[in-house]
Amino acid sequence: MSNLLHWITTIIASILEIVLLVFFYFTYQSRQQLRRENRAMRKEQEVVFEFVNQVGEVFADADEINMDTLLKRILFFSTKTGRAASGAIYLFSPDRSRLFARAVSGIFPPLYDAGAVKTEHLLAKSQYLETLVKERPVATGEGLVGSAAAVGSGIIIEDAELDARVPTYADAFLRIQTLLIVPMRFGNEALGVLALINRTDGTAYTAGDLNLLQAMADQACVPIHYAGLRAALEHKKQIDRDIHAAQQIQASLLPQSLPHPEGVRLGAYNLPAYDIGGDYYDFIQIDEDHLGIAIADVAGKGIGGAMMMAVCQGILRTRAQQEQSPSGMLSELNRVLSANLAEDMFITILYMVLNTKTRELKFARAGHERPLICRGEGGHRTPEPLDSPGIAIGLADPEVFDRAIKDATIQLEPGDGIIVYTDGITEALNEEGEEWGLENLIRFIENAPPSDPEPLLTAIRNELNRYIGAQQQYDDMTLLALKVS
Repeated sequence: MSNLLHWITTIIASILEIVLLVFFYFTYQSRQQLRRENRAMRKEQEVVFEFVNQVGEVFADADEINMDTLLKRILFFSTKTGRAASGAIYLFSPDRSRLFARAVSGIFPPLYDAGAVKTEHLLAKSQYLETLVKERPVATGEGLVGSAAAVGSGIIIEDAELDARVPTYADAFLRIQTLLIVPMRFGNEALGVLALINRTDGTAYTAGDLNLLQAMADQACVPIHYAGLRAALEHKKQIDRDIHAAQQIQASLLPQSLPHPEGVRLGAYNLPAYDIGGDYYDFIQIDEDHLGIAIADVAGKGIGGAMMMAVCQGILRTRAQQEQSPSGMLSELNRVLSANLAEDMFITILYMVLNTKTRELKFARAGHERPLICRGEGGHRTPEPLDSPGIAIGLADPEVFDRAIKDATIQLEPGDGIIVYTDGITEALNEEGEEWGLENLIRFIENAPPSDPEPLLTAIRNELNRYIGAQQQYDDMTLLALKVS
């Protein structure tokens, strides 16, 4: 009996010993696995940190960041880390409708339109492929690249020859064996896509490769995002410089002071809705007895509008002495400008010539608002619109324009006044979105006490400001007035 107990005890001890050995073995193996995973994670961290450090050097001591240089560096370290034969970085267009390849490394076979690739007789195949890839935009959701951008998650294809989504090429150097595609994410938004093709060691990409590349891509988006902001800031600075130049052009075009012809008092008011306005006015002393008066509205703001204003002024001031017919002057303006105006740009203009001795006023309208005449104190004070035919400059060819426009003539009497304006005055909106309108302008002038042009324009401006209140205006406002004595 004692021998049996001894034998049982020995067996149990042996079993426990074996169990302990197995336990310690698997514990050791588990710890080794954890160590390997830890080393791999540390290696991945080191790779990512080194990647961030290398990319960050692009920003160091740089006043300007070149986006293409930054993307090339990101792609270089991505292909190096992923042991990829080739790679490409796609970024969204500003409207986010398409992706464009901004950086390409190695012989990167297009992931679409395989039949369009012809390399049989090309020596510079790499350059040809790079041009092909960069010139062909990818729509959001299109193919592997568009899908990764739209869905916001990576794509790993271990054996590309078995995947119908991957194009097939007859040329051996274009064949795709394995590939990785990851979105480049900043916050919740994808800025683009990073794609790697074919490992240089011939093995397939793994989930670990995908995770590492995704981490690198997400880190790369930080400098890409801020480089984009800096580029946008530089673009804004350039726009600001252009606006400043246009403001200087416009300021030089408008009269710095008003002329003082005998027997005529003048007034002018101009308020651009934006930094650069589209309204223009001018007073031109043609000769001792004639004064030219122009007011125009360029349908097109910015530098283009300012340049058109400069051309208008140049023609008016150059030709004023030779062409005293207002319709003839506007016909000449149309001949010069109509062929050079953009499709969405036209000019309305009113040109008047006042004989300061006889008080005869000739005028012609190229689609502009009608001038208002306000008779002197002894006559009818209700302002009346003065009509004449014509169409805007840039809307018709010279033959049609010349047939349409005609001079009109009116005899002014002592105390008579003329008020001209751009549509920004009558179309000014209040906080309820209601226009001030021509009727309100006429009514205000009719009820205003008799005064010289400057006080009258100041009163109109104050009334208009009261009507508008805090409402933002979207068109320039210009008023001119003259009074004969």
